[in-house]
Amino acid sequence: MDYKKEIEDIVNLIIKEDASDLHISTGRNPIIRVAGELIPLLKRPILTDVDMRGILGVFLSPQNLVLLETEKNVDFSYSMTNARFRGNAYYHQGNISVALRLIPRMIRTLEELGLPPILESFTRKEQGFFLVVGPIGVGKSTTLASLVQLINNTRSEHIMTIEDPIEYLYESNKSIIDQREVRIDTPDFHNALTAMFRQDIDVCMVGEMRDINTIATAVTAAETGHLILSTLHTNNAAQTIDRIIDSFPPGQQDQIRVQLAGSLTGIFSQRLVPRISGGLIPTYELLINNTAVSNLIRERRTHELNSVIETSSEEGMIDMNRSLADLVRSGEITVESAYLHSFDPRILEKMI
Repeated sequence: MDYKKEIEDIVNLIIKEDASDLHISTGRNPIIRVAGELIPLLKRPILTDVDMRGILGVFLSPQNLVLLETEKNVDFSYSMTNARFRGNAYYHQGNISVALRLIPRMIRTLEELGLPPILESFTRKEQGFFLVVGPIGVGKSTTLASLVQLINNTRSEHIMTIEDPIEYLYESNKSIIDQREVRIDTPDFHNALTAMFRQDIDVCMVGEMRDINTIATAVTAAETGHLILSTLHTNNAAQTIDRIIDSFPPGQQDQIRVQLAGSLTGIFSQRLVPRISGGLIPTYELLINNTAVSNLIRERRTHELNSVIETSSEEGMIDMNRSLADLVRSGEITVESAYLHSFDPRILEKMI
């Protein structure tokens, strides 16, 4: 089998079907995800172990092939003329699997993504800590890319991205953009963030906050004149703040709580909900750090943040239930989908 051509054929199908993901594994037909649903490509051959190793030879560098054998999984990126992917290769029950996420070549605007215009205000901050949160596969990286591109097109700054792997590719416009990939350009996120202080960086996008060293350095950078954008796999604003603080040892939690209360600019939580007319539509929550929010964080009263969001729409905050209810009323999503994605269905019931 010509593995490079096989991949090209499947990629062309992914683009044609507007799929978001590709799953290939020993003993299965290739499977794509379209609008959240997994669809097997039954006309493509079932892949053997020999096939998977041939495909890995196309996807992975020699360094990553070694890492796969030692760590049993590895993140990577893969580019073609008409597509770019973020991928992870891994073993399961001794067999090889690869999961690939399509990364569009064009970086879409907030309007094109269906996201609230108020997010633009966070790109105008000179410093601070802004987080995009939510489960895997809801478009966090795409939202961050839109914000980074907005800064690139409107401000004269030195922007650094630290990613594992690099996803969207940027071309410097008004800003200078340098992109660093973990294991290729830097040993890890923390190392790259620490070095940032000596590289005259104004804005830094950290692909993921994976450990306390990375979080601590990012928060410190946000306090010292840098705008830091990043993601976390958390559900909402209150849970995000608790997760950050709880990741530190008890003796350090008060310090990080005070730092976070002062440096946080906002937390944007998003979901992708099936649209009645087909495809997916975003729904979201936005916490903006004002005096009340800062005090609640400092005073260990994060459980009250949901109430602040619900009652602060005039300040630009967005409540997830309100966002879902608006989509139901406009005929974009079903009531069932709204309940499924609500943080508190009891409150949502009163809104619909």
